[in-house]
Amino acid sequence: MAEQTQGAVPLSAVIADAATGVALALRGEGDPYALSGILRQSDALTPAAIRVLGADALAPYAMDQLGAPIGADDEAVVRQALAAYPPGADASEVSVWSYRGLVEASHAFLPGGAQHWPSPPEAAAGWVDHDPWPKLSHRVSQVAALALPGLAPGLTEQLATRTDDLARGFVRAVRRRDWLQAAGLGRWLARLPEAPQSLGLDSGLAFVRQMGGGDPRVALHVAAAQRFYGRGW
Repeated sequence: MAEQTQGAVPLSAVIADAATGVALALRGEGDPYALSGILRQSDALTPAAIRVLGADALAPYAMDQLGAPIGADDEAVVRQALAAYPPGADASEVSVWSYRGLVEASHAFLPGGAQHWPSPPEAAAGWVDHDPWPKLSHRVSQVAALALPGLAPGLTEQLATRTDDLARGFVRAVRRRDWLQAAGLGRWLARLPEAPQSLGLDSGLAFVRQMGGGDPRVALHVAAAQRFYGRGW
């Protein structure tokens, strides 16, 4: 999805605004969350923004207490995104997993109404076992939205066998000041069991938030680690 403009607003700005809304909701701040209030069905960039955010567009609906009912408009914008940007035959593993995560989140967190949600597409996971740790860390950070409770259980089980490698990736990302990658990896490590104690994940995530929290997607990842797994405070 190339950068587009709607008037003077680029897609990156629409994604940033939506990520900010998600992060605020996860922190219990701001107005009650409604996806269709942040990304409206009538806006041309909404499907692309939801596709980029993936399951994170629905992250506030995974909270025990949302504070606002889920409406038909929320379902409509998700269906619009799923229909507009399905992964093609030559799609990358990250693209397929991101789409699968959005489908899984729709099944888990949205009621579905009279229409059934599509089935999650098959997504290859051999790379989890075979990628060297730098490449693994890069890919895992790109699918950080799948670290929501209950999503991608098979992938989570596989990643649990490589927590040491993901911890190495987290440290490297922090040293390189790649805050988005560090936040995504830290979020996964918050979900996975037995992250190395020597990593200091809580202080590490707090540092990432302090240094990179101006990026809305960094703030979103750290807020999710805090909200759902109690890490990074």
